Amino acid sequence: MSSAALILNANGAMGESLAEEAYQVIRSKIITLEFEPGSLMSEQDLMNQLGFGRTPIREAIRLLANEHLVDVYPRRGMFVAGVDVKNLSALSEVRATLEIKAAALAAQRSTPEDRAITEALIAEIDRIKGKADMSWLIQLDQRIHHHIYACTHNEFLESTLNQYYAHALRIWFLALEKVDNLSEAIIEHRALLVAMRDNDPEVAAHAMRDHVEGFETTIRKSL
Repeated sequence: MSSAALILNANGAMGESLAEEAYQVIRSKIITLEFEPGSLMSEQDLMNQLGFGRTPIREAIRLLANEHLVDVYPRRGMFVAGVDVKNLSALSEVRATLEIKAAALAAQRSTPEDRAITEALIAEIDRIKGKADMSWLIQLDQRIHHHIYACTHNEFLESTLNQYYAHALRIWFLALEKVDNLSEAIIEHRALLVAMRDNDPEVAAHAMRDHVEGFETTIRKSL
């Protein structure tokens, strides 16, 4: 499985239009660092490499520029946004506020259908044994976070958190080879998911706070 294939659609499902599909593919390659930070991007190269037309590529780049994943400079060109570890603290400050709120809302607002997915994610966590496959762990982490955001049933909060999560993932991929406790980081989500299932917003918020703080500590130790 390619690293780009690990990244799910930010909205939980593949869009129908070519522009949305191009956006998801390019976004995945940027997040996983398959497209190197700071590297030059050209419409023609993207068209040749990915098989999309010029219009879908341009629309995808426009969306990615809005997310600060692509930098566009007049007369200079388009570049993959850099990854600056100095942004980790700023990202953690935002996530510590918004994700804690999201966890509480998810626990309050989860529907029976949401809780069924939550139960399935808990079961997947319980199957983690020993040194699990890294690609599966990364994919599971993404599905957990996207599910939490979706369970807020607040599309503005969900969209915002997906963007910040993407930037946090880029820093994570930068340090991934040095992270030796990835399984433990994923297992940490269990308490949060249980709180969501049990409609306990206070415990969910506390578990999310611990997770965000632990993420920053782990990354700092690895870089």
